[in-house]
Amino acid sequence: MNRETVVTQALDLLDEVGLEDVSTRRLAKRLGVEQPSLYYHFRTKKDLLAAMAAAAMAPHTTAPLPTPEDDWREWFLENSRSLRRTLLQRRDGARLHAGSAPTGDLDRIRRKMHFLVASGVPEKAAQMAMLAASRYTVGCVLEEQADTGQTEDLPADVPALDHEAAFEAGLDLVLGGLLQHAAPTDSTLHPEPER
Repeated sequence: MNRETVVTQALDLLDEVGLEDVSTRRLAKRLGVEQPSLYYHFRTKKDLLAAMAAAAMAPHTTAPLPTPEDDWREWFLENSRSLRRTLLQRRDGARLHAGSAPTGDLDRIRRKMHFLVASGVPEKAAQMAMLAASRYTVGCVLEEQADTGQTEDLPADVPALDHEAAFEAGLDLVLGGLLQHAAPTDSTLHPEPER
């Protein structure tokens, strides 16, 4: 048994029982070991949850970084979509991720920020927009993962919520706010006519 095996099994347990029911006792039983042996790899449950959150975020934290040729607006949207997809891959993924520190991702975050600033977005606006988009995305996924799908209490004229459409609409508003602070580009100086 090694640290990676413990985290993998803990994430599988998360998918089976949900975050509320993940315990070191259950995990030890799953691994066929005594509970104290887990403390060799993780001193506390909080340490285990942090390692689980980092591993669960791998699809997002290993996605390609932006290049100078990328359109920053499209990249900004896709970065948030990537975070959403990653959070949705695990049961209670947003709850697991919420409050975790991006310690292993700081260099990537700096490179993303550098890309936005080099694309004409003021540094402070870029920082606040990245933070707002991240928190917005986590909040959307929290709501989506908590949705039981029960609509019997809603009036008949209220449609069921399309989580992806709602997410995209809000994300467009975040980008629209950021565009107010960014240096104009050719497409913002000469927008395409409406069809």
